Amino acid sequence: MIGHAHGGGHGIALEPSEADVMVVNTCGFIESAKEESIDTILELVEIKKAHKNKRLIVTGCLSQRYGDELAKEIPEVDVFLGSADYNKFADVLSSSSHGELKGRKSLPMLQISKKPDYIYDHNTPRVLTGQNFSAHVKIAEGCDRPCAFCIIPKLRGAQRSRPISSIVSEAQNLGSQGVKEINLIAQDLTRYGKDLESTDNLANLLESLGGVKSIDWIRLHYTYPSEFNDHLISVIKNTSNVANYIDVPMQHINDGMLKTMRRGHTSKVTRSLVDRLRSQIDDVIIRSTFIVGHPGETDQSFQELADFIEEAKLDHVGAFTYSSEKGTHSATLDPIVPPEVALERKEIIMELQRQISKKKNEERVGKELTVLVERESEESEFLMEGRFYGQAPEIDGLVLLTDCEAAVGEMVKAKVTQSTDYDLVASANPECW
Repeated sequence: MIGHAHGGGHGIALEPSEADVMVVNTCGFIESAKEESIDTILELVEIKKAHKNKRLIVTGCLSQRYGDELAKEIPEVDVFLGSADYNKFADVLSSSSHGELKGRKSLPMLQISKKPDYIYDHNTPRVLTGQNFSAHVKIAEGCDRPCAFCIIPKLRGAQRSRPISSIVSEAQNLGSQGVKEINLIAQDLTRYGKDLESTDNLANLLESLGGVKSIDWIRLHYTYPSEFNDHLISVIKNTSNVANYIDVPMQHINDGMLKTMRRGHTSKVTRSLVDRLRSQIDDVIIRSTFIVGHPGETDQSFQELADFIEEAKLDHVGAFTYSSEKGTHSATLDPIVPPEVALERKEIIMELQRQISKKKNEERVGKELTVLVERESEESEFLMEGRFYGQAPEIDGLVLLTDCEAAVGEMVKAKVTQSTDYDLVASANPECW
């Protein structure tokens, strides 16, 4: 959207009070995200009331899911755009700047596609925000999975993949701008290309991206347990700039819960995948997420999950309490797990993982790592912060660098000297090793 704004000759304000048009990009996935989105919209409504010429645009999944309701309940919003309608953003901005929305007396304008079908490509204008050495690249949009707890297919539409040539072109362009790390994302990364009338698949995409030498790390997010074949694992292992890092949301390990969640596979598939990844890829880092408190989760099925966490010793784990979402199959199921029980189960999982993470980090002391320098540390001007390949941006731990003279965005060699539960301390000066 920022790319479209720049292309239309619009500038970006740093504060809502300075903007002519305020934009909220929303999430409608789970209840807490919906609440945060609505709170933000209402905050900007108050700013708009104090400045009569300001305009307010709301975009994203909340608009897609509740557009008609929101238009009636928050008439102060000028335009609602759906989850796949940000290609209309420049036209909406132009309408606002030309005064077409001023003096509006009716309900907000709805620009929401009933059937989301848009996905950007390498020709879409894009502006890097935040760190200019790391970027996310969406290789597909939408999802065809029937997971019982998930509303995403209704918000994002059916899966639609970009051609390999488009993704490679975007990666080359990002590399020319100084990007060194690309995080590949989709609702289901491992089903990439299955909707295309071609041989495009994730393994072929990774091999093609391996030729983009300006990119040092290519990281895989949101893969699916049952979609890994030996060829894909081999490509991950043998493509030098594909990081040995796999994010694979497992959600549960109990067979009864996996069936209730409509995940389409058994615990045997998950356990086999962990073993295959570890046996075939040296020093592979595995991240996963799990849902606790889903309807039907018993003490016994939860204990099986807790036992798996202890046994599998995954590198990074996130646990989330189940959120009942209207329109999903899970929302119709019983018995419901009390929220306080779900929260207690989440805390148990995260405490188990804290101990695992602590031990894994202790084992890294004395080892040499390649670290991407991200920023000056808030703790001290003499320290820098970075990440090694096993730490994805924003969701995993970090490496605190001492004796580091490298600039932000550079890759440096560092030896780990200390560890904490989730973070590492390392020296970037070989003379101190």
